[in-house]
Amino acid sequence: MVSTSSRSAPVAAKRATSFEPNVARAFGEVVRALREERGVAQDKFALLAHVDRSYYGKLERGERQPSLALLLRIAGALEVDGGELVARVVAQLARGRRRKSAA
Repeated sequence: MVSTSSRSAPVAAKRATSFEPNVARAFGEVVRALREERGVAQDKFALLAHVDRSYYGKLERGERQPSLALLLRIAGALEVDGGELVARVVAQLARGRRRKSAA
């Protein structure tokens, strides 16, 4: 999107990004913990969730952020409600913020 005014040259709008590193990291930590609690190897879990193994590894490492549809598939494979998974991610984010402010 470009805006113009009579007094200035066109200004390109800042491109928005939807990747949030803290959110991606918290999501990865939560799903890894839940998967490990269930005793399922990462490659087997990726198959259960119908996710490419390499991509799933990136999700757990916080290098990628899932779409809503993928989040719900992962929640289903973990046998948790999608809302519960999101709540756990939010709680993990809050713990991370508290650790940062205490340091």
